[in-house]
Amino acid sequence: MPTPPTDGSPSPWREPEHDDLAELARTFFTKEVLPHAERLLAQGHPDREHYRRAGELGLLGLSVPQEYGGGGGGFTHEAVMLHEQAYTGESSLGLAVHSGIVTGYLVAYGSEEQKRRWLPGLCSGELVGAIAMTEPDGGSDLQAMRTRAVRDGDDYLVSGAKTFITNGGLADLIIVAVKTDPEQRAAGVSLLVCEVGDDPQGFRRGRLLSKIGLHANDTAELFFDEFRVPAANLLGGAEGLGFVQLMQQLPQERLVIGVGAVAAMERAVALTVAYAKERTAFGKPLMGHQNTRMVLAECATRARVSRVFLDDCIVRHDRGDLDVSTAAMAKSWLTDGQCEVVDRCLQLFGGYGYTTEYPIARMYADARVQKIYGGTNEIMKELIARAL
Repeated sequence: MPTPPTDGSPSPWREPEHDDLAELARTFFTKEVLPHAERLLAQGHPDREHYRRAGELGLLGLSVPQEYGGGGGGFTHEAVMLHEQAYTGESSLGLAVHSGIVTGYLVAYGSEEQKRRWLPGLCSGELVGAIAMTEPDGGSDLQAMRTRAVRDGDDYLVSGAKTFITNGGLADLIIVAVKTDPEQRAAGVSLLVCEVGDDPQGFRRGRLLSKIGLHANDTAELFFDEFRVPAANLLGGAEGLGFVQLMQQLPQERLVIGVGAVAAMERAVALTVAYAKERTAFGKPLMGHQNTRMVLAECATRARVSRVFLDDCIVRHDRGDLDVSTAAMAKSWLTDGQCEVVDRCLQLFGGYGYTTEYPIARMYADARVQKIYGGTNEIMKELIARAL
């Protein structure tokens, strides 16, 4: 594994406690998860035990208040943990969704009873969390979702289908976006917390989707057929708040994606520099060729500028004023940069870059989805344009 970058300009939000957290997370990923990488790739999903171990170490729910079993920190702590996961190359555990997104919804919109009921299990790793927005026919158009929740006494009956759900295969707790009023678009959307740990009646997990990358991370289809959910599981205490809740939380989701993008750029540069110093071509190290140096100089610059932009977004988010368009800029520009940098670095590996013996190949396959989930980059540009 390459050494984490030390360019002499630490992130302005970073404190010594973040460095301690980074060391703990790096040790966990490299010594306890990565040794199982080939097996996890073959089975197509992470080990539940790794979620529990992450919880034991205090790596889950870092921004959840301590009274609910969390770390009592903020988004900067989540960012450090997610950076270390991406930089080490560990991609099985869906921590960006479980800890970076799901717990955020519960902290922001959960009632006191809901928080005490679900957050401790998510923070300990006994529960695995997911969020289900995307539908087979819906894509990024969340207002057009077809999954319905019909009130039936003290319950809702949920019917519909969701797809591309990260952690869907293992999840015990899923925040599901539904239409409680099908006649409305945005105003008809609500969020229900569905408890599905024992695959209850009316709920079915579909196949784990076969993807071109992220092979060790489970991504599933989910099906609901009059699945009964207590009305008490509604987030926010009233129907019709779901779309607003999603819009409020999506900037953090997009920033989470940006953290992974920058970590991947930095890792790609570090791996390629090390390879270029060892590999010889035409009688001298690859680094001795001008083209290699120029490409790496450009990639290192893109990674550094991306880090500065990401840090600015993290500072703004930490103080509560990261706006939708800036988060969209971060998501689109950083993931575009990730794909470009990884592609250019892979080229310097030559034929070896196309073999899975070298991490750069898997990084190339894993990177592509970054421009799709969390809202496609085309949608991000539309959001940016609307704000101009």
